Amino acid sequence: MTRFFAPPSAIKGGAIQLSAEDAAHMKSLRLRPDELFIVCDGDGADHVCRLISGPGDPVAEIMETLPSRGEPTVACDVYIAYAKGDRLDYAVQKSVELGARRLILFPSERCVSTPGDKAKKTARLQRIALETAKQCGRGRIPEVTVANSLKEAIEEAADADAPLFFYECEEDLHLKQALEQTCTPQTFSIVTGPEGGFEPGEAEQARSAGMTLVTLGKRILRCETAPAAALAAIMYHTGNL
Repeated sequence: MTRFFAPPSAIKGGAIQLSAEDAAHMKSLRLRPDELFIVCDGDGADHVCRLISGPGDPVAEIMETLPSRGEPTVACDVYIAYAKGDRLDYAVQKSVELGARRLILFPSERCVSTPGDKAKKTARLQRIALETAKQCGRGRIPEVTVANSLKEAIEEAADADAPLFFYECEEDLHLKQALEQTCTPQTFSIVTGPEGGFEPGEAEQARSAGMTLVTLGKRILRCETAPAAALAAIMYHTGNL
């Protein structure tokens, strides 16, 4: 079924007031009055609805409410270094598909490019997160935010039950081993680097903050591939894939 998102404030008395943007989307889909669709409240609940007014002022009647099946049982925040071109678009899209809770962008020493207007870039990526969440059946829209420095990102990421810093020069600890050594974590953080990887001093900074340095194997993954590969492995390990 077609999926829309609406804030809890739009849900009143068994009905949901949808946005003008959703009205335009419904018109393009030629949604019929008797056709069922899903409106998600962004907090893990799916409301099966039918249209009772519109299309100019669309109101949906709630027929049934169910827990969203698209949310994983663990919370995983993905920290992604700035990258050039559309690489961040890909990383955000795939991370949302795979179940990331939040996406945090940050600068590091080897970043090839950083956005001039961070607010505009974040808003664009948030839009990608929204559209991806609709497409893949998520029950929440992952928030896209910015950390002003690698230090800030590391300090925040280190609070997770399993704080994982992916470093291409790490040779001893593979992700599989790191996951097997951690007892039933409920929160994960993934920190991945830019096109040129991390400086040794940045990796040491992460280690000193309490993060676990891990490798994804002998092949060097592209900066947009590494977050998706790491997140997929975590979701598989925790039974969410």
